[in-house]
Amino acid sequence: MSSAWHDVAGRDELSEDQPLAVKVGDREVGVYLVNDAVYALEDVCPHAYALLSQGFVEGDEIECPLHGAKFHIPTGKCIQQPADRDLKTYRTQVEGGRIRIALE
Repeated sequence: MSSAWHDVAGRDELSEDQPLAVKVGDREVGVYLVNDAVYALEDVCPHAYALLSQGFVEGDEIECPLHGAKFHIPTGKCIQQPADRDLKTYRTQVEGGRIRIALE
């Protein structure tokens, strides 16, 4: 997929305790706000199909709502099993009040 920027949401739609689930092409992406920075991660847990954006945000971590795997939002790093790999991360930018994501 091209690395073009994709407009996905308004910055005002995002809060630290409520991530957004967006679809960009055929990819499901979770968009998070941590310490006023916007992050985008693959949204499907690698352990079993569950949308991480429907999970539990605590600080800079997201916990899968299905089996409790945890990931570090800024890096996508898996920090608690049962997941066994890190999440893909995507570059983000906020321009004109809009969140944009690059899928490389």
